Amino acid sequence: MPDQSEFSHPFSPTDGERRRVQAGDLAMIFTSDYKRFVARIHPEGVTHTHLGAFRHADLIGATWGSTVKSQIGYDALVLQPSLTDIMKSLKRSTQIIYPKDAAYIVHRLSLRAGSRVVEAGTGSGGLTTALAWAVAPSGMVFTHEAREDIYQVARENLARVGLSPFVKMFLCDIEEGFRAEDADAVFLDVREPWRYLAHVRRALRPGGFFASLLPTANQVIELLRAFDEHHFADVSVEELILRSYKPTPERFRPDDNLIGHTGYLVFARCIDPGEDMARWRQPERQRYEARLQTQAELEAEARRRAAEVAAGGKKYPKLPLPG
Repeated sequence: MPDQSEFSHPFSPTDGERRRVQAGDLAMIFTSDYKRFVARIHPEGVTHTHLGAFRHADLIGATWGSTVKSQIGYDALVLQPSLTDIMKSLKRSTQIIYPKDAAYIVHRLSLRAGSRVVEAGTGSGGLTTALAWAVAPSGMVFTHEAREDIYQVARENLARVGLSPFVKMFLCDIEEGFRAEDADAVFLDVREPWRYLAHVRRALRPGGFFASLLPTANQVIELLRAFDEHHFADVSVEELILRSYKPTPERFRPDDNLIGHTGYLVFARCIDPGEDMARWRQPERQRYEARLQTQAELEAEARRRAAEVAAGGKKYPKLPLPG
């Protein structure tokens, strides 16, 4: 848990700091052509844009939401960045999880201040940023990354946005397990998450939350098959489609670009290993398995009758007489 005498949530300003830009704030320069530049404000800092450089000394003391000028005279707004702005501003060494998926993952994992969440792999730190934002200031994210170059990028990203105090980073392979236990939730962004469900169970508290994001259907199927063996229930698979619209009163219509698919979101809860998994399968799966069993029984009866006829028995079975 972070030492509260040293750290506080970086995006929870005091009443006196809510109105004006202060040194050390995370700020966004928003240009008239809707470009966004997120930077940590430093008295000697400068943010370079396509509309010129913005000196941080000129931003300090400005009212949030007011106009500031670049050194060559172009206007921009100085705003507090949203979590989406921050995630999109991260340096990327890998594809990050989209904000729409990250927000829903936080929601479905029931994360809040004080939660403990395990993540693998870290990637560029996009989802790690959202997880840390949710659990701060009294919770912790335990994130694992196997590649050192990617690990360093994520480390720098988290430091730049002020969330490092709420993240413990591990440069390791998760083949041997996670470096945390008694977690409220585990999220896996790895190629074969079904291989690590035993480790997930050891890391989770009883009844804890599990989630994974997978790009292909065959990966989802493998994960679903593994849930029974490792006693995970309350399983759901979902996909989020976000459609933007042109915010123009005279020509309000859907945006021309639509991201068709980002990934399948798989959610589950770990349950007591002594539970009979057949009782806790989804009703649709229970109905499907009942149909398969009935079909198997009918086929077995048909084979038995065929064998009986082949052995010289009657072609039609004896029917009961009325009365």
